Amino acid sequence: MKTLLTSVALIALTAGSAFAAGDTKAPSSDFKAGDILIRARALGVVPDESSSMSIADEVKLSNSYVPEIDATYFFTPNVAAEVIAGVTPHNVSTTGGVDAGDVWLLPPTVTLQYHFTQFKGVKPYVGAGINYTHFFNSDPGVLGDVKYSDSWGGALQAGADFPLGNNWYANVDVKKLYIDTTAKFSNDTIRADVDIDPWIVGMG
Repeated sequence: MKTLLTSVALIALTAGSAFAAGDTKAPSSDFKAGDILIRARALGVVPDESSSMSIADEVKLSNSYVPEIDATYFFTPNVAAEVIAGVTPHNVSTTGGVDAGDVWLLPPTVTLQYHFTQFKGVKPYVGAGINYTHFFNSDPGVLGDVKYSDSWGGALQAGADFPLGNNWYANVDVKKLYIDTTAKFSNDTIRADVDIDPWIVGMG
C-alpha cells in the first residue's frame, strides 16, 4: 500500500512540476459554477480489513482492479460534489487459508469536495462524504452458504486534476472508505463481523 501511494504521489508531483515549469504555456483550467467534470478511472481497491469471527480465524478479502465512472458538479469554482459508480469483485478467505467463497461489492459514494485554485497547472482537492455498500452475487466456499449485511459508512478523499487542454484532464485520486458488514456462514452457524475499510487508488 505504501508503494502504491508513493507512486501516485510521485506522478502527481512530476506532472505538477512539468506544468508549473512553463506557467505561460499551462492550459486554462478554471472551473466555474455549473461545470460538470466526468471521469473514467482505473481503480485499485485494497481492503484494510479487521474482523472478529466465531472461529479462531479472521476474514480476508483480496485486492480488486476495476474500471470506474464518476461525475463532479461544481457549485462554485472551489466547492463541488462527486458521485462515483462501480463494482468490485473479491475473493474471501480466512487467515487460516480456508476458502470462504467470493462476493461483489457495489459502493456508491458521494463526497463534498474543496478544490484549491491558487496553483498553476494543477488542481488539487480534498473531500469527505458517505458511502452505502451493497453486497451481492456471493458464492459459497468451504464454510458453506454466506450472507453479508449492507453497510453505511464515511469516505475521505484527496486527489488532483492536471489540465491537458481542450477540456481534458489527467487525474489521480485516493479514497478511504469505511465499510463494515456481518457475514453469516452456513445458516448463521459461523458469523464474522468485518471492517473492510478499503483504500481506493484511481488514475484516469
